Amino acid sequence: MEQSHIRNFCIIAHIDHGKSTLADRLLETTGTISEREMAEQVLDTMDLERERGITIKAAAVRMAHTAADGDAYELNLIDTPGHVDFAYEVSRALAACEGALLVVDASQGIEAQTLANVYTALDLDLQIIPVVNKIDLASAEPERVAHEVCEVIGFKMDEVLFVSAKEGTGIDALLEAIVERMPSPSGDPEAPLRALIFDSKYDSYKGVIAYVRVFDGRISGQGRLRLLATKRTIEPLETGAFRPAFSPTDGLETGEVGYIATGLKTVRDSRVGDTVTDDDVPTSVALPGYQPAKSMVFAGLYPSNSEDYEELRDALEKLQLNDAALHYEPETSVALGPGFRAGFLGLLHMDIVQERLEREYDLDILATAPSVEYEVHLTDGAVLEVDSPADMPDPSKIDDIREPWMNLSIVAPDRYIGAIMDLVTGRRGSFVKMDYLEHDPHLKAGERRVLLEYQIPLSEMLVDFYDQLKSKTQGYASLDYSFAEYRPDKLVKVDILVNAVPVDALSVLVHSERAQKVGRSLVERLRSLIPRQMFDVPIQAAIGGRVIARESVKALRKNVLAKCYGGDVTRKRKLLEKQKAGKKRMKRVGSVEIPQEAFMSLLRIGK
Repeated sequence: MEQSHIRNFCIIAHIDHGKSTLADRLLETTGTISEREMAEQVLDTMDLERERGITIKAAAVRMAHTAADGDAYELNLIDTPGHVDFAYEVSRALAACEGALLVVDASQGIEAQTLANVYTALDLDLQIIPVVNKIDLASAEPERVAHEVCEVIGFKMDEVLFVSAKEGTGIDALLEAIVERMPSPSGDPEAPLRALIFDSKYDSYKGVIAYVRVFDGRISGQGRLRLLATKRTIEPLETGAFRPAFSPTDGLETGEVGYIATGLKTVRDSRVGDTVTDDDVPTSVALPGYQPAKSMVFAGLYPSNSEDYEELRDALEKLQLNDAALHYEPETSVALGPGFRAGFLGLLHMDIVQERLEREYDLDILATAPSVEYEVHLTDGAVLEVDSPADMPDPSKIDDIREPWMNLSIVAPDRYIGAIMDLVTGRRGSFVKMDYLEHDPHLKAGERRVLLEYQIPLSEMLVDFYDQLKSKTQGYASLDYSFAEYRPDKLVKVDILVNAVPVDALSVLVHSERAQKVGRSLVERLRSLIPRQMFDVPIQAAIGGRVIARESVKALRKNVLAKCYGGDVTRKRKLLEKQKAGKKRMKRVGSVEIPQEAFMSLLRIGK
């Protein structure tokens, strides 16, 4: 196919604004999928995606379209996720395209992540076509939303398209707009091959399958190829296109999107963002690739049965191939045994990874309470990056601890401003600015929506922040966040000691004002979870050498006087003194085993 007849584009939108349904209609209208094969959310192939109704992985598909002028066009679509935790998938998909469809719900209008995705697309200089979707809804206000899109983002009214992805209204006009407005690729077919790996997948038979966009040259499917970053040479087992299933072809031309079955068996040999070139005539200039995704949330992943450690390692390695933002390294906990310290982009990302490990690899996983990465400045001038409270150095060597702060954007009706401010400021957030999104004089009072911007510590967002935001705004608020900077604050490490022995897996790093409350909560929970011993077991929360909360598990007491039926009282006293001395010796030399069930219960409550 000539480059002038190729269009590479993706669909970007906030969650639930109809990306996947629009992709279904495009596939159906272009005849890429027959009516018999048609199902809802065709491109969402994972069970988790269908159950949760969200897109987790970007998916590519090639469509053939005959335009109004009779010319045949090749349309390469990449469907992208909408949730903020998967923004890295969106940025990778955008780098492989020349244009994007910006989908906005006709009843909800612009949301926080709509703006975030638009700014990403504009940074990459993509051609954007605004699409107002769901015009069939009874609550739809397409003209108002179109006005809002034009005013906030800067489009003209005649550029906005109105569609109903559910009913198929306006799809033909949308296809014509893609052909007319989106630029064709501008690669050099005669130059040495340069193809960008924008995603990858592991197949048991074909090894690593690299999803590629060809920028220059051609992939013939016969010769040897070279991966520039890893310096690996491969002989492709197969090249092809997505229709949407893998469909083998003779090769891939300049500007096309497709896949290469590399035959590679290890994750490290094929990196997302790497450049594929010809082994005989290699290029000297690699494609820009991607900024590596920076993990923001960290947690320990441990197999419930320590014998499953090797299976967990293999599963994480295969999962990392399909999810470039997942990072992990081995660690050992005194309490939980061998496991891994894993880094995620957010809590939803962590939840998805844990569920995929349990479903796809049949593993029973225990995840520790999530934490963030801190910068620890020591008194000798050194700087440490610490993502686990257990690794925190001695307090006497610490000059200050810096935590990550996030730029937070919240879009909600203006009647919830007070509730949102209470929530964010109650979690150490600081107000930045407030803007009204709509200035339409026809709107009724109370229907205006507002964009609130704050800065807030990431650690304060980890536990139930999103749930609380939805609850306080009756589900109307949407949010987006991005990293701002590291800031110093009064942070302290709270250790949990059971019978004077620290339990590393339960250490937490919190703000000094909340240390007492958190410590009290943890020791109270542990008291009900640890089984009673033959001696009193003290459970303490401590900051350094200072105990801030304490509970005790009372001892089981054997009735040593059961066989004494009267007689001299000194005999009874002698038996009681002997029992007391035995308990004292037991407490000194005995160890308290915290059962695995107690850890599981405590850590799951901690979530």
